[in-house]
Parts: sequence; C-alpha cells; structure tokens
Amino acid sequence: MATERRAEVTWQGDLMSGSGTIDRVGSGAFGPLHVSWPARSEEQSGGKTSPEELIAAAHASCFSMALAHGLAQAGTPPERLATAAAVTFVPGTGITKIALEVRGTVPGLEEAGFREAAEGAKADCPVSKALAGVPEITLVVRLEDV
Repeated sequence: MATERRAEVTWQGDLMSGSGTIDRVGSGAFGPLHVSWPARSEEQSGGKTSPEELIAAAHASCFSMALAHGLAQAGTPPERLATAAAVTFVPGTGITKIALEVRGTVPGLEEAGFREAAEGAKADCPVSKALAGVPEITLVVRLEDV
C-alpha cells in the first residue's frame, strides 16, 4: 500500500533576506519550524532549521529502520542502533556529501557482519535511493559490546 506524506511551508521575501516556516506536517509530529538562508549556508543556524538538516534526520531514521530490518531478517535483531547523519551543503553547488555513522549493539554478530548489514542498509533504504545523486555518501560503522 502506498503512503503519502505532506508538509506545508510558507516563505516570505527573497532568498537571502527572506525567511520561512515549515507550518505543519501531516502527522502533526512537529511544526512550526523556522527556516532561512543563513540557517542553510552559515555555521550558526540561529535556532532555525534547513532542508539539509531535515534531510539528515530523514536519512538517519530511514537508514536505522532499514538496518534494524535487515539485521532482524538475518536472525540477529539489534538491541540498539544510534545513527548520525551529517549533510554538507555548498551554496551554489548543492549537497556534496552525506556522512552516516552508526553504532550498534547486536548480540551474536561480529563486526564484519554488522558492516555488511550496514552497507546493505545504506544502499537499500528508500531515502538513500532518493539521494543517489549526492556525489559522496560515506559510512562509519562501530559495533559495541553487549
């Protein structure tokens, strides 16, 4: 069954001096969130978010779900996965890199098996597939002791 997710955004002004609000999302899980060009292009976000920050959240959560599923399907469900995603945005160029890092506690699994499962999740999660045009997506994997 297909699902559709929605978000509504209002933007006022031009790109550089304007600002916007992610007014609502269909689930009601968050909003409003303020967005601006400086939040996107400068180190300090000023308490506002950016499309890249939201992409990082989407990628980290999708990757974690795909990895948890793959591990469970292989008979080694995780106790815990902690995933971070960092999206690099270069003004005038776009998103140039996504760095994924996952730490996992997976009873009965060795480092090589965890790395293989993580690489599979990186390749197969729907958000990874949607971001296939990003020039570089890296993955750091660390299996923690049970």
